[in-house]
Amino acid sequence: MATTLAGKSGAITAGLVGYLFFVEFVSGIIQGYYIPLIPDLARYLDINDPEFNWFEAAQLLLSALVVPILAKLGDMIGHKKVLLISTVLTAGASWWLVVAADFWSFLFAWALQGFYVVWLPLEVALIFDRGRATGRGPSQTRRAAGLLVVALQAGAIAGALGGGRIFDAFDGNVPLTLAVPAIAVTIAFFVILFGVPESTPVAGRRLDTVGFVLLTLSLMTITSGLAFLRINGPEAVWVYLVIAIGVALLYPFGRWVLGHPDPAIDLRMLRRPEMWPVQLVAGLFGISVLGAQAPLATFAGTPVEAGYGLGLGASDISTIIGVYLIGMIAGAALFSATARRLSPRVALIIATSLVATGYLLFLPLHYTPVQVATNMVIAGLGSGALVAALPAAAAAAAPLGQTGIAAGLTNTTKTIGGSFASAIFAIVVVYVGTQSVVATAGTYGGYLTVFAICGGTALIGAVLLVFVPKLAFRDPIVDEAAEAAAHAPGTGATGEG
Repeated sequence: MATTLAGKSGAITAGLVGYLFFVEFVSGIIQGYYIPLIPDLARYLDINDPEFNWFEAAQLLLSALVVPILAKLGDMIGHKKVLLISTVLTAGASWWLVVAADFWSFLFAWALQGFYVVWLPLEVALIFDRGRATGRGPSQTRRAAGLLVVALQAGAIAGALGGGRIFDAFDGNVPLTLAVPAIAVTIAFFVILFGVPESTPVAGRRLDTVGFVLLTLSLMTITSGLAFLRINGPEAVWVYLVIAIGVALLYPFGRWVLGHPDPAIDLRMLRRPEMWPVQLVAGLFGISVLGAQAPLATFAGTPVEAGYGLGLGASDISTIIGVYLIGMIAGAALFSATARRLSPRVALIIATSLVATGYLLFLPLHYTPVQVATNMVIAGLGSGALVAALPAAAAAAAPLGQTGIAAGLTNTTKTIGGSFASAIFAIVVVYVGTQSVVATAGTYGGYLTVFAICGGTALIGAVLLVFVPKLAFRDPIVDEAAEAAAHAPGTGATGEG
């Protein structure tokens, strides 16, 4: 008999989590493998290093667009089916990268590879669906999601460490090097196909095509404007107009979905007191977990002649990033136990507070590698917990048939927050404060502003979570037991004197 995460009554088998563990490990490989190869890929494509930003911008744009649609389809037709579809698309794009040898084909393939971003929300929804019948779906999902994030970060470490070494082992052969992640994604497809059971979709659902078209137009316009802002700088006035148009397009989208019986995104669901703080915190979290990556790396690499920075080389920067990822693994692994001992709500507040503390510590402590690494470990503990906890919390707060879209929206809002921060931070480190004596370095005041924004927005997130109902995200079976105990004779809770 298969073992379960919650004993004999559990519906979430260790085998299921093991298969999904492998899939998330592959997702981590994708996210870490290409980073050390970026300079060599730029030379292979005959482009400048800054032009590689277009690949990142295109993939972020695609992920913001496709996650809500695919997550909704998962709720409608089954999360495994959509997980397989997204894996086929990711595998196809990964193999396309192997043969792509010019800027445009590589750009399209790189963007399409971004379909992997929907894997974790679909997996969380699938796991929650399996555990719902036991009455312990939320707690089982938190535990399983923590394990999946451990796999994700372990894969990212393996990818980052392996990418450059495999490139050297193949004597700089780019196509052979890029075939490794393509093979990994292909294997992941068969793991899902033969090892993962299907969820139970709700009958009678339909896709709100008009709603998704309006949402896509809005998100595409906003994220494109943010990408252009980062590339063209703050003096490009037309960029702000593009962003404003994208925001304005949210109004007809809202009007449409409020009048639709099965909307693309149920705004009434988002108004729930246990849902809206989670989605807002996901957006604020994206500012630090996605937007701060480049500033942190460039700050660590800034020559000490600039009067600040650590002057580290690529290998030492990789070590600090590795320490941060280990912190994320620990945070993801510890979150479920913390939520069980305290409460899911309190654990979320603690995790967000750790992110705030880690980045705010940069303001007084940023002069040595040990100080920077310590700050990043603290922020990593909170970040790892949030990567696992936010989609699980959204799934627990969602009504039947909307777990996929609720979990997926945490990814979308996180991506938008990261895109916004990436664009703003690229400007801040150039224009805020006095220009460094090193011409290629950013400004000291700009970096401190980035750290303050990351810490401040995480602190706002912790405050928002205070407004979540105290019993949110708990297991229904636990709530029923607590209610029965509260009304038991002799407790004084029945109003009898």
